[in-house]
Amino acid sequence: MLSTSVPGVLAMRTMRLWWGILAVLMCLTAAAAADEPASYRAGTKGFVSEMARKHGFDKAELTTLMGQAHYSREVMDAIQRPFEAKPWYKYRPIFLTDRRIRGGVAFRHENRGLLERAQAVYGIPPQIITAIIGVETSYGGNLGRHRVIDALSTLGFSYPKRADFFRKELEALLLLAREESIDALGLRGSYAGAMGLPQFIPSSYRAYAVDFDGDGRRDLWENKADVIGSVGNYLEQHGWKAGEPVAFTARVTDGAPKGIVPAGKKPVKPSISLDRLRAAGITAAVHLHGSTRVALIRLHALKPEYWLGLDNFYVITRYNHSNLYAMTVYQLSREIQAAYESGRFIRK
Repeated sequence: MLSTSVPGVLAMRTMRLWWGILAVLMCLTAAAAADEPASYRAGTKGFVSEMARKHGFDKAELTTLMGQAHYSREVMDAIQRPFEAKPWYKYRPIFLTDRRIRGGVAFRHENRGLLERAQAVYGIPPQIITAIIGVETSYGGNLGRHRVIDALSTLGFSYPKRADFFRKELEALLLLAREESIDALGLRGSYAGAMGLPQFIPSSYRAYAVDFDGDGRRDLWENKADVIGSVGNYLEQHGWKAGEPVAFTARVTDGAPKGIVPAGKKPVKPSISLDRLRAAGITAAVHLHGSTRVALIRLHALKPEYWLGLDNFYVITRYNHSNLYAMTVYQLSREIQAAYESGRFIRK
């Protein structure tokens, strides 16, 4: 009777395990390759040549780097069903939660010095900056799980509807990686390629991120000073008016506005005077001068909600082009401010 030593048995089992893992990986790789459209590799090849010509990248090195990027069916699926496609009554509860308000109070308390300095420099209230970071990543709790290079290359080469936009963002990503000495393959973010606590896309990172603590780097992942300063700078650069309001509820007589079509999810610049709105049976919940320009917004709830968005509301929509997003940021900021001022959720 043959005998087998324990080490030999363990070695055989280990080998079988590794062969099993290798087989699974090979199947996954084959499935991914089968799912990859022809446009992806063709787009990659043309992109490499363009980056070498326009920006002086070494073609061989960039070919190697882009060869490690992968088409993502998950990214393609995700972009077809964004949160902002939901109606307001389903969108709001995702973000206006007790947990997110509690997290906002904690973030504001822990970073009050930085938030106050950002307000002094950029004019942005602490609760607005806090709310944006809360909506974007739950104060750093969810930074995204997609490799940014995979997301942007997938959408840039194989999503015709917005290919030009995402191709430019992929270009900005590689320029950012070169400028900031960042590993382009190691970055993870949203399915649309947004990164860090404030979820800046690469072009926004390059244009609006700031070194708020003066350490010589712009770090939107670990450095709260840079995160807070960068959000403040972004809003200020897009026209935030310090000390001015954001939005008010509106009262509509007879159930619907007369002769004025309200905006829905898509943002519009404030262009309608309050005097004109009053003539159409719409009044603000607070007193404002009749010449004040606003945008009339209707949100889809069980009963339609009407709001008047001012210039600062429109500025928030420059961060994410959605009235639902801007209203969520505004309402969350108010909840955070009220809880912070009352001392609720602050540990003594």
